Amino acid sequence: WVGAGIGVLSWITFGLMGKALGVSTTMVRATGTLEKMVAETHVLSNEYFIKYMGTAVEPKVIFDWQFALVVMLAVGAFISVRLTGEKFREEVPRLWEWRFGPSRTFRNVSAFWGGAVLLFGARLAGGCTSGHGISGGLQLALSSWMFFLSMFISGVVTAFILYGRKGGDHV
Repeated sequence: WVGAGIGVLSWITFGLMGKALGVSTTMVRATGTLEKMVAETHVLSNEYFIKYMGTAVEPKVIFDWQFALVVMLAVGAFISVRLTGEKFREEVPRLWEWRFGPSRTFRNVSAFWGGAVLLFGARLAGGCTSGHGISGGLQLALSSWMFFLSMFISGVVTAFILYGRKGGDHV
């Protein structure tokens, strides 16, 4: 059902807005907006920010449908958790604890930096997993299929580097 829903949402965004699903550009716009509060000249003279935020004369809309999509992803995840009625809450996954110890702080800091690296890579690649994996895949873009394949392979390799063959015994 979720896959079908994402497909229909993609049709709607392509058909009505001429846009592909994606969320990493929102992070660029949010960062640029925050940075503009303390270094406006830098943001207005930076080609990367100009591409996604516009200029002082012709600014682009920052809080658009894509920003709403990012916010609603979090809201939808929260609602989903509440609807399941699940009471179990795992602070530190058993596999992580086996490999790196029980520290919640270390787990949270590692997750934060992993997300930061992922977002940097997404912007470097010109799109995130939703932009390349969903929208680009639907359009049969070779670059998106290569991204998807590279992401899957690198995920498997990283799992083996972090947890080894014995990691599966601790899931």
